[in-house]
Amino acid sequence: MTSETKPTNDPSVLRIEGELTIFRAAELKLLLLAEPMAQAIDLSGVTELDTAGVQLLMLAKKMALATQRKLSLVAHSPAVIEVFELLNLAAYFGDPLVMTQRRGGAATSSTSNATGRSYES
Repeated sequence: MTSETKPTNDPSVLRIEGELTIFRAAELKLLLLAEPMAQAIDLSGVTELDTAGVQLLMLAKKMALATQRKLSLVAHSPAVIEVFELLNLAAYFGDPLVMTQRRGGAATSSTSNATGRSYES
């Protein structure tokens, strides 16, 4: 499987695809901290996330805060949500986690707010 990072139609959004792991840490660090810094990171294409990837996302968020910029993590993939829930990181990033869950053949939408609590709609 190929891993890549590609621009979206919106230049302020950085879309990460494939692995967000130690094997791509150096490449992704340059992209995450490049000027002008993205206002949103689209995580819908992330297939794997490890602690090095989490550290990169934390660094990007920290750098945005230090330079008084807004940075949102959006469209969390199931792989990202699994790690965020395991490490209880939803509150740290402060971005809503939105995913679709399948229950008995029916899809429901579940959103987790900054406190880590989830609700269904």
